[in-house]
Amino acid sequence: MIIGVLKEINDNRVAIVPATLKKLKDLVEDIWVESNAGLMAGYEDSSYQEQGKIKSRKEILAQADLVLSINPISEDDLGQMREGTVVMAMFAPYADDEIVEVLRKHKVKAFSFDMIPRTTLAQSMDILSAMASIAGYKAVIQAADLLPRYYPMMITAAGSIKPSTVLVLGAGVAGLQAIATAKRLGAIVEAFDVRSAAKEEVLSLGAKFIEVEGATDDKDAGGYAVQQSEEYLQRQRAEVQNRASKADVVITTAQVRGRKAPILLPAETVSKMKRGSVVVDLAASTGGNCSLTQNGKTIVTENGVQIIGDSNLPSTMAQDASTLVSNNIFNFLKYLIKDGAIQYDMEDEIISSAFITK
Repeated sequence: MIIGVLKEINDNRVAIVPATLKKLKDLVEDIWVESNAGLMAGYEDSSYQEQGKIKSRKEILAQADLVLSINPISEDDLGQMREGTVVMAMFAPYADDEIVEVLRKHKVKAFSFDMIPRTTLAQSMDILSAMASIAGYKAVIQAADLLPRYYPMMITAAGSIKPSTVLVLGAGVAGLQAIATAKRLGAIVEAFDVRSAAKEEVLSLGAKFIEVEGATDDKDAGGYAVQQSEEYLQRQRAEVQNRASKADVVITTAQVRGRKAPILLPAETVSKMKRGSVVVDLAASTGGNCSLTQNGKTIVTENGVQIIGDSNLPSTMAQDASTLVSNNIFNFLKYLIKDGAIQYDMEDEIISSAFITK
């Protein structure tokens, strides 16, 4: 079996780092890496050549038995593959209704990393959680860069500076990392989540948990938020507006799988925020938690609030992000490949969930 690793398009990460190649050699005979695939993550072609081979994209697409990518593979690339080629990427079929049919049209067998169930057994394969943690960390750092104030309290000979308040909306993996990072930097941190189970984790990190009574709690939602009643959403918006108007930084992380991200920060709320405040919206790619968010852009409102719409912060930390992704992918391949061949065990929850072209 030949495994091919593609260079990402408009992303600095790479699916497999050189250190992982040594472990992959125990699973397969041949590993091909596209030229300069790891360059933006800090890995030159020479670092891959001891365990793998450097090939062109055309060669990998035409001859590899299993093709790896972080981002979805384009239809042009799919068209260059042999029938029966196995492709693996984060295809997000719950967000793209047509992707599965496109993959079937080209007669490839596709596994989607983001469909791996977020269970204890699959934790080491969970790319979504690994990348969410990086996004939560980087969101706090980005906000600190733009905020015209300190995070921590400062007592100096020139006077005392009050600490900033950071409000985190959504206490999943990204939210918890944002809370922990903001606390380490000395900010006062408040957090809100519709899941009551998140309260204990938020408090354990030293943040204040904002409670709004009457939430629908779904413990089987796989780490995602669930749809709430309109009555609850109205009370939620009122409480969030109250907290946001006093916050220096608001970081939003709430996403509902397969649906548009819920609006937690409407324009009316933003208009009441302090001049110089910063919003980092990690749900920008699915519509954003802030109604003013523009995906991939930073905008400044009339009252001087900066809104960062960026769902791809892990790409800005390409080396560590690539290391984590590479480990996740290797753990999945180790689970999937036995005696040099892929096992299509549809009775296995992990395999059947990830295999999207069955």
